Amino acid sequence: MDSQDTQVLAAARRWAAAGHRFTLVTVARTWGSAPRPPGAWMALRDDGQVQGSVSGGCIETDLIDRLLAGDFTASVPFVVSYGVTQEEARRYGLPCGGRMELLIEPAPDLASLDLLGERLAAGQLVRRSVVVGQPGASIGAGSAGDALSWDGRTLTTLHGPAWRLLIVGAGQISSYLAQMAQSLDYHVYICDPRSEYAAEWNVPGTTLVPGMPDDAVIALGLDPHSAVVALTHDPKLDDMVLLEALKSPAFYVGALGSRINNERRRERLLQYFDLSRAEVDRLHGPVGLPIGSRTPPEIAISILAEMTAVKNGVRPADGLLPAQASATVGCGVG
Repeated sequence: MDSQDTQVLAAARRWAAAGHRFTLVTVARTWGSAPRPPGAWMALRDDGQVQGSVSGGCIETDLIDRLLAGDFTASVPFVVSYGVTQEEARRYGLPCGGRMELLIEPAPDLASLDLLGERLAAGQLVRRSVVVGQPGASIGAGSAGDALSWDGRTLTTLHGPAWRLLIVGAGQISSYLAQMAQSLDYHVYICDPRSEYAAEWNVPGTTLVPGMPDDAVIALGLDPHSAVVALTHDPKLDDMVLLEALKSPAFYVGALGSRINNERRRERLLQYFDLSRAEVDRLHGPVGLPIGSRTPPEIAISILAEMTAVKNGVRPADGLLPAQASATVGCGVG
């Protein structure tokens, strides 16, 4: 499955090869409850065809109308804003007075897009910078610690596998989880010292890490953009990876198993291993959100949903960001 970055980029390059003009639109900044986050982008073809999104739909409609009316014929990037007034927020479907600044590239540099595509195909993390009023874009190597930046003139976005996921266990659940995670821009690593499982692993785009799970954690040098999920259902292997992962800066560490088995695991980790209560409390087990999942793909969905909630700072129980917990209910998107 392709990420949104890849889909938009592939469409833009395909349209260019067919002789179409197109415009790139990127969310540069938002205020309030905007539908799409900074960095979200879309491509508009000269006949109004769209790939990607920057809102829930109303802003796209206005952008298409402006494109067809000839408003995007400039040769250099410029900025447009939506939702500046309460009336505009209602008109364009921005909830609770949300506002957005969009960077419009009416004549994107094709060479830089080709370079971006080549680096993404190689699994690299890439920084792309565009300057208002200046043609072209610069492409450079990115790192996991990079983030989108916008100072009103220069927009730098991050593209590619900005997040890493280490899955321990090469079974069915892992296969579905790996494919789904790739669509969310995770570079997926698989570690399973059991040769009968590792030999059958065949998910394209993933990296099979040799050796034992704890060694894999150390070798990868996990950072706050990393997640670890133990899915072997073998305490010897799952505990091995947890010993190192729970001490790492990884934003998410989860383990498969029933509630009872995970409580026993926590007791084991505290009693026999060099882990503090705070470190053990970081464990998400049973792994995933409780959505009644039973099949491997359903379990994978529940895991990725919980990972996404944790990554976004959302409390899964009520769907709110911590800062929104005391805010008035009813101001969300959709």
